[in-house]
Amino acid sequence: MLTLCGLPISNYYNKVKLALLEKGVPFAEENVSTHSKDEAVLGDSPLGKIPFIRTAQGGLCESQAILDYIETAYPQPPLLPADAFEAAKVRELTTFIDWHLEIVARQLYGAAFFGAEPLSEGNLARIRKQLEANIAAFRKLAKFSPYVAGDSFTQADCAAFASLPLVGMATKAAFGEDLLLAGGVDYKSYVKLIGERPSAQKVVADRKAAQTKA
Repeated sequence: MLTLCGLPISNYYNKVKLALLEKGVPFAEENVSTHSKDEAVLGDSPLGKIPFIRTAQGGLCESQAILDYIETAYPQPPLLPADAFEAAKVRELTTFIDWHLEIVARQLYGAAFFGAEPLSEGNLARIRKQLEANIAAFRKLAKFSPYVAGDSFTQADCAAFASLPLVGMATKAAFGEDLLLAGGVDYKSYVKLIGERPSAQKVVADRKAAQTKA
């Protein structure tokens, strides 16, 4: 059986978990902290990053590589369109969410969520400028009709549901306004829609339980 390793409070862990649940793939979960120095962890995730999976063939890290493996190994129900171009458009959106929204906003998480020292005004201004530009670009790609890539639930929704609320909360904490909403991205009604899915409810419940224990 496939084992998903990481922590239920991680958005990238939940990106993968949501895909597994949507596909009905049997899997176990193993709590592994990020940046573990355990050699057994480093054998599967050389940078000690989470999530990673353990399979009968070996370990695999990086959330998008994991999603693509899952899509190939467990093709039904599909989380990518059959058409090559439309599938690429889903991957494009996922890349935008992961690398141009979440990773940029992640610079705010320390002060926003974990009590770290506030960032300098210069760093805040730099991050805000980058996020505003990236959000405007994302808005041109995202459809929200009703799903982020169109009329079907896809890999892009796994990324969006896991990460867009974090971007919104972090920017609200850092700048006094949610930059996604300010940029015209109505993600809250979208997150509510996805949150009605049993898979998303399971992810949220497990995340809340893990946060309570922390």
